[in-house]
Amino acid sequence: MADVVRWGPYREVARMTRMMDRMFGEMPQLWRGDFDGGEGTFPLDLYETDNEIVIRGTLPGVKPEDVDITISGDLLTIKGETKREEEKRHRNYYRQESWYGSFVRAITLPTQVDADKAEAVFEDGILKLTIPKAESARPKTITVKPAKMVEEEHKTPGSQKR
Repeated sequence: MADVVRWGPYREVARMTRMMDRMFGEMPQLWRGDFDGGEGTFPLDLYETDNEIVIRGTLPGVKPEDVDITISGDLLTIKGETKREEEKRHRNYYRQESWYGSFVRAITLPTQVDADKAEAVFEDGILKLTIPKAESARPKTITVKPAKMVEEEHKTPGSQKR
């Protein structure tokens, strides 16, 4: 014979709460806020070449004058605000909506850079930031010479071989 279990509505609510916590715990990006309507972050791509670091960020609906970029040591910070208002007037109704939000993204740069020569271009909602690497961080090419050539370069005039 099967066991009879008394149904309890609070137990069901607790079970659903645990399921929701587990679901949202696995997707923390949902809690950061969406970019258009609240405080949040935005996606960035970063790659390096021999001479520079290039960063691309997607900032839809943002005006270039609403973006602030700072470099302090090896920390790059991109922040700004979104402001959008929409108004529709029709014969039967009037609708006005406003969206305000801020965003910020701070990343540690992988190498020393020359911040004074950085260049930012903003087009069609895409920010492209090009930062030259510091001269000390750029790769150096070392020429490999045969040992015989090195010995000849280090000989001083007047010394003789025995």
